[in-house]
Amino acid sequence: MQTLVARLGGTAAAMPRRIAIQQGARRINYRALRDAALRFAAGLRARGVQAGDRVGLALPNGIEAAVAWYGTWRAGAVVVPLNAQARERDFTAWLRHGGVKLLLHWHGHADAAQAAGIAGVPTLVLGPDPDPAGMFADASTDAAADLPMPDATALAAILYTSGTTGSPKGVALSHRNLAVNTASILGYLRLGAEDSTVSTLPFYYTYGASVLHTHLAVGARMVLEDNVVFPHLVAEALERERATGFSGVPSTFALLLDRGRLEHYDLSSLRYLTQAGGAMAPALTRRVREAFPGARLFVMYGQTEASARLTCLAPEHLDEKPGSVGTPIAGVEIRVRRDGGADAEPGEQGEVWARGDNVMTGYWNAPEATAAVLVDGWLRTGDLGHLDADGFLWLAGRRADMIKTGAHRVHPQDVEEVIAELPGVREVAVAGIDDALLGQVVAAFLVAGADAPDEMAVKAHCRRRLAGYKIPKQVAFVAELPKTASGKVRRAALTQGT
Repeated sequence: MQTLVARLGGTAAAMPRRIAIQQGARRINYRALRDAALRFAAGLRARGVQAGDRVGLALPNGIEAAVAWYGTWRAGAVVVPLNAQARERDFTAWLRHGGVKLLLHWHGHADAAQAAGIAGVPTLVLGPDPDPAGMFADASTDAAADLPMPDATALAAILYTSGTTGSPKGVALSHRNLAVNTASILGYLRLGAEDSTVSTLPFYYTYGASVLHTHLAVGARMVLEDNVVFPHLVAEALERERATGFSGVPSTFALLLDRGRLEHYDLSSLRYLTQAGGAMAPALTRRVREAFPGARLFVMYGQTEASARLTCLAPEHLDEKPGSVGTPIAGVEIRVRRDGGADAEPGEQGEVWARGDNVMTGYWNAPEATAAVLVDGWLRTGDLGHLDADGFLWLAGRRADMIKTGAHRVHPQDVEEVIAELPGVREVAVAGIDDALLGQVVAAFLVAGADAPDEMAVKAHCRRRLAGYKIPKQVAFVAELPKTASGKVRRAALTQGT
């Protein structure tokens, strides 16, 4: 299995002048990207970074971030991508836990700089003017070209999962993990050098990193946009660049549909859409398909612990299996198991277990946490679901998110999908709140779009579609839902103060 950094070298040799990444008016072709990565690798080695050392990247999406990823790998070191929007407290914990040897951040990033000082980590400061060629510009590409390519079994990255509490949890991924998962995604999307995407997903979480790596692996073009808060500008970029693909989490698509003014743009170039980063209600799936009739929608499921992707619902099954997350991607096995470890019957709910070469090597410096989720080569995902008779996976949410109301158990996703059917509901999340009589009751939190329903209308619709114990006792309208960096709803934060 060829590593991703080796694939970049091959792409640069085969199509050197093809544009790899563009950001505003800036462009970098594959030869320049490879050479910048080589200089970066040489510069790291000159600063004492050795094979296996961890290099922290507190960078927003940009050409420099891509150079740093691949340059770190070319030096034989390990990429530790950190949420660039985090604060000093988080940075300090990550730097210490990861044993980071060097931290790269932009000029003026006070939190990253302060954390590095507290943790005693040397820094490399970029800017204030962006220039990927200027990173270690005096370093020789020849010096780095003589460095050995990292072995497939070597550690490639440590990704800190978002939304966790307590000690940092770093997912350790090998070069093989990333290369295998990338190859599987390329297979079902049929990505090629003629493809291009407008990307708004951050590289420091697994979905955004996966979009980066899949496109660079085949010589495709990435257009970086940071205007997700202005969806019409994303739609404008899709039209202007004649993008063939677009990837987003459910809230990304909800915003595009609600505020993107899609009817004003020619989006006929779009060949495919991908969705991950949390469950997308069938009602939103239908709206996306109606808004992008010429694009094939791939509904995907995965975890950081699986290098990104575990299953995919192919476009041809969207009508047949609405609400399913599909079947395992190439190289992945999926089982649903009872609490005792035995396989569940088709239609019987249990915990989703996964196995494949994409599954992490473990949690960094956390043997007990690793042993709890890696069992005999299988990853215990912590997600609840069932397999149907055709082998399609249906998720019911996280085990920890289960609402226990009286003698009943309610999965938030069941209620969310019903509320999402109502016109004017842009986003919805459901959580349990404490109740003296029942232990917990169901509460719904809605982000309203145009012509949104009121509380009575929401409850009336739920009465028609749900069992009585699933009907929300409280309905609140909020400006936005609290989310992790990866776009998943932080349910615990919903109930604070209720």
